[in-house]
Amino acid sequence: MKTPQQSYPKLAKAVGVPELYLKREDLHKYGSHKGRSIPLMIKEYAKQGYASFAVSSSGNAALAAVRATIKHNQNNPKNPITLSVLIGERIRKEKKDILEKEINGNSSLTLEQMPRPKQEGMTREKEQKAKYLRQSVDDLALVGYMELAEELNKLPGLSAIFIPTSSGTTAQGLGEAFLSALSEKPEIHIVQTDSCHPMVGEKTFEEHTPPSLADAIVDIVGHRKKVVLDIIKKTNGGRWVADNAALEEAKKIVKETSGIDISYNSALSIAGLRQAVAQGEKFFGPVVCLITGK
Repeated sequence: MKTPQQSYPKLAKAVGVPELYLKREDLHKYGSHKGRSIPLMIKEYAKQGYASFAVSSSGNAALAAVRATIKHNQNNPKNPITLSVLIGERIRKEKKDILEKEINGNSSLTLEQMPRPKQEGMTREKEQKAKYLRQSVDDLALVGYMELAEELNKLPGLSAIFIPTSSGTTAQGLGEAFLSALSEKPEIHIVQTDSCHPMVGEKTFEEHTPPSLADAIVDIVGHRKKVVLDIIKKTNGGRWVADNAALEEAKKIVKETSGIDISYNSALSIAGLRQAVAQGEKFFGPVVCLITGK
């Protein structure tokens, strides 16, 4: 599914770049940019004979997996699949309510709350109880981002892409697509939070108050770090960290200039771009900020 990529002149002027596009992955039918990869993973593994899946997520990945499971079962009533959504004990009520509303008593879907959902997902896969959908280490997840890259490649002279980053899967998928197969060669920039930034610095999950408002950035290991950093180097991109003040300001600027109320997770891309401009980065073609979802 294609998502809107529209130029916002007022926002571009406010940020300090000639031309700025927002890529509205939050309007994807699966709820976010994770709709590029999670449904593909479910489809391919279902073809291989897997019927039970698990995902440890409280946000975009979980929502995409839930919707993909529902769609698969509607299209394949004779070969249904099941999905267990594993969530942590500290999940925000807002996110839990969204997942409960989506699941809504569907017998193929379960929402399970526990202390260590990631470890439980890995255990279930090891014991062959379910296929654990884990983008951070599964290269099948990269394939779905080729479609996103092809859409962005339609912007002539594309200069840079700013990506809110947790595991780095999106950055790797886009970077590899542009470097290997597409005509445009944009800079790849990743943006992480001041509380979780293993791809930007050594420190991660720092003890500070308050925690980051961009609560989808949680990967403290960074399995894809080496590859992502190589892509950033090859594309002359950058690495950025945004604190809560920067996220609040980015969210405010987008709302005032475009009328769009983006999430704090999506605001990372704008915050990163503003830092790049403040540090003297020059962009001579369109810049894209990914609006990833909630």
